[in-house]
Amino acid sequence: MRRGGVRRAMVAMTACGFFLTTLAACGGERTEVRHGDVPRPGGPSGSARPTPTVEPARVPGVGERMWQRVPAGTRQILTVYGDGKNSPDGTAVLYEKHGNAWQRVDSWPTHNGKQGWSTDHREGDERSPVGVFTLSDAGGLLDDPGTRFPYTQDEEAFASPYYWDEAHWHDFDYVIAIDYNRRTGTRPDDPTRPLGQRKGGGIWLHLDHGDGTLGCVSLPESAMEYLLRTLDPKDKPVVVMGDKDDLKA
Repeated sequence: MRRGGVRRAMVAMTACGFFLTTLAACGGERTEVRHGDVPRPGGPSGSARPTPTVEPARVPGVGERMWQRVPAGTRQILTVYGDGKNSPDGTAVLYEKHGNAWQRVDSWPTHNGKQGWSTDHREGDERSPVGVFTLSDAGGLLDDPGTRFPYTQDEEAFASPYYWDEAHWHDFDYVIAIDYNRRTGTRPDDPTRPLGQRKGGGIWLHLDHGDGTLGCVSLPESAMEYLLRTLDPKDKPVVVMGDKDDLKA
């Protein structure tokens, strides 16, 4: 195999949780937060807008157990609300802290692992890990869109293998490494697994291809561009991710 083909295969094997054995890829207006799982701005048509109830302690839908894992000083949280334990569908909401209030910035549809979510992720289980993870490194096939993260642009390493279906060719145009079982401060495709290979790794935010992944969380291209330009290391951004029941526990 040509050298470029080897590198493409390696980044594919690194991404989304395990070494591939198949040909499948891994596959608004700012408002104050109100109570509810995934809050939406505005009220019923024609009705008066009630006085917002600010939730200063935490973002909606995240219980005490999960909230205790959010690092002190975090001011940006991307919460991925999975539709169900075994569902590949969900919604991501970006929150920012202003003063003592968490405010909803924007939201997007997402896909997660084909088999849903796991609190004990294993390589090859096709589930996304539930938890709170820092975000610290980015990269992709395309040029840096203006992120504050360290960014690795590599046309060979982030190119999808030639034998993947066309729907997956742009999966890794932009990626943000989710700091699950990885060494922070390295490029997203670094293969180091501090917890061991059995626990999987290579869990990223990346471009959506329309269905479930092998463990990553995928978002629309516009969302990835926005997050890359908006997330700021000085605000200690994290992703809080899981099915809604586990997030609320």
